[in-house]
Amino acid sequence: MSFDWTALSEGELATLSIAGREAAFAEIMRRHRQSVFRVVRACVGETDEALDLLQETFVAAHQAMPRYDGQRSMRAWLSTIAINKCRDWGRKRTVRRFLSFATPIGPEAEAVVDDQVGADDATGDRQELDRVTRAIAGLPATLKEPLVLRTIEGLSQAETAAVLSISEKAVETRLYRARQKLAASLM
Repeated sequence: MSFDWTALSEGELATLSIAGREAAFAEIMRRHRQSVFRVVRACVGETDEALDLLQETFVAAHQAMPRYDGQRSMRAWLSTIAINKCRDWGRKRTVRRFLSFATPIGPEAEAVVDDQVGADDATGDRQELDRVTRAIAGLPATLKEPLVLRTIEGLSQAETAAVLSISEKAVETRLYRARQKLAASLM
């Protein structure tokens, strides 16, 4: 039996994925990989890390698919998983940073030469995009997450509130504060 995967609803795809149809989950990934990547990239600020976290998000989603509520937006559900993966990444990064300061660096580490060509050969537009992305990534998670979900991903205020488990008014307040901080940091 052959399906037109693109014609199926997200709930149907989830059901088929749970039943073991890998093509159904592949369609879910195809539909949502760009939006999930944008969420993760905005949260961590690094493309390579974002790609790793994107994979981790979809692996976790595949494992958690039996818990997916078909009445809920797949995009919001995947965004919740992605945000949680970013939070985990941030905690791990903090621990690694602490441990790197705790371990003394020997003279052999200082002798390593970085012969890589810098990635700053991009155009002015790309540099500005990177600057804004870094500024967004530098925001506190409580401000960054609603900003990314509402402004970049276009989730509704209610969906954003549901993903973050906060009230819609809190989303509105945090968006306002995030935009203020972002504007101040980009000046």
